[in-house]
Parts: sequence; structure tokens; C-alpha cells
Amino acid sequence: MSDLSWGPAEDARLAAIRDDLARVSTASACQMLIRHGWRNTHMLGLRPLAPLGLGHRLVGRARTCRYLTRRGPEGGHDPAARLRSAEIVLIEAIAPGDIFCVDALGVRTAGIIGDILATRLKARGAAAAVIHGAVRDAPYIEEVGLPVFAAATHPAHSGRDLVAVDFDRPIDMAGVQVLPGDILLADDEGVVAMPLDLAEDIAAHGPEKEHLEAWIRAKIAAGGSVPDYYPPSPEKATEYARETGRSAPVESAAPAAR
Repeated sequence: MSDLSWGPAEDARLAAIRDDLARVSTASACQMLIRHGWRNTHMLGLRPLAPLGLGHRLVGRARTCRYLTRRGPEGGHDPAARLRSAEIVLIEAIAPGDIFCVDALGVRTAGIIGDILATRLKARGAAAAVIHGAVRDAPYIEEVGLPVFAAATHPAHSGRDLVAVDFDRPIDMAGVQVLPGDILLADDEGVVAMPLDLAEDIAAHGPEKEHLEAWIRAKIAAGGSVPDYYPPSPEKATEYARETGRSAPVESAAPAAR
């Protein structure tokens, strides 16, 4: 039974913050989430197959799929059973902007998706795929153009060692608990997961944090000292306001936990 609770109101909330959240790096988001008490939000070791590019970020709703270790040999060739498999059912339910998010237990000896499934995900409008495990056909996936984050690549298919058991349920993604409908933010440093209410807070305050840090970096590059600028002393905060017309951001109070 699906645990995804999502409707038009949530669609509107995500649409309202998508662009602003994409202005925030995973490093800034992770720091802000830690200050809200959310320590384990970054998926360890899941990196893009191909770089997204400096300053380019992806934002999407997590659609989750869970695998378990295979207990015995694979069954015979049964196309009907293949179509009922949890990962195929989920792929065919992906909505534009979703991120296909798979807990494959970190297993590196079985490729969860290859170029064909990546092509279908891209055709469905998926923003990306994030695999806690391996993918196959990596050079061809890059050609397809779907952003994919994974722990490894391996030429074997998923059925070698794993079996998909359900979708749109809570999963563990490389040390991060991800619920269906969580918001994922990804860049070349990796992937961060958070609930929608926290994503709204990061989108509201993160872009100003990015602007301030770019200003600080320029001041340090010009010879400024870390004690003066990082974080800005009251005098340097005044300098920031004078030069940019902005106020140095103050950490917001944490939103109510859900």
C-alpha cells in the first residue's frame, strides 16, 4: 500500500518554491537543515554519473522504490510478472518533475537501471534518478541525458542479486531516511532530502545565504580575514548592507515538525 500523501495543494507548494530552492547548494541546504536539528539528510557516496555543472541544481519530489537481497534463483521469463514488478509499476507512474529514488541496499554488483529504463524515465518527465546502489549501461545513460546519481556502475542486471519489493514507501538512501513525497535537492556534491515544509524554509532563506557567501568569498579573495568576514562581524555586516542593499540573513526558527 502506497504511503504517498500528495495532492493539488502539495503540487502548488512545490511549484511555488522549485526555482528558489534550485538557487541553493546542497552544502548550504545541509548546513541549514543541521541547524534545524536534521543531521542525516545527505546521501553518502551517491554522485552524478555526469557533472551537472557549477551552480546547476535539480529539485523534485521523491518517488521511492525498495529492493531486497534475492533469496534464490531468478524465475523463468515471464513478461506479465515483469510488468507487475515494483520498479516498472513505479516508472510508469512517474510524473513530470519526480525523482526516481531507489534503495538498492548499496549493492554494487547489480545495475538497477540501464539505458532503456533511463530513457523511459526521461520520457515520463523524471527530473533525475537516484540509486542507492549501482547502475548499468552508464555510457548510454549519459547519452540519454537523464541525470543519474549512484554509488557505482556494474554491467549485471538487477535480478542478479536483488528483487524489487515495493514502492512509495519509506526507504533508507545511503544513511538518509526518505519518505515518498520528500523533496530532493541535488547538485554535483550529491543529494539532500527533506520534507516539504523544510524545503519551503530552505527556499525562503537559502538564496540570500548563497548571495552573502558569494560576497564573503570575494572579500576573502581580495585579502579580507576570516575572523572579519566569516561570519561577518557587525561592522562587515554593515558593509554588506551598504554595498548590496541587502541585510545579512539571520537563521530562521525551525518550522514545526511533521
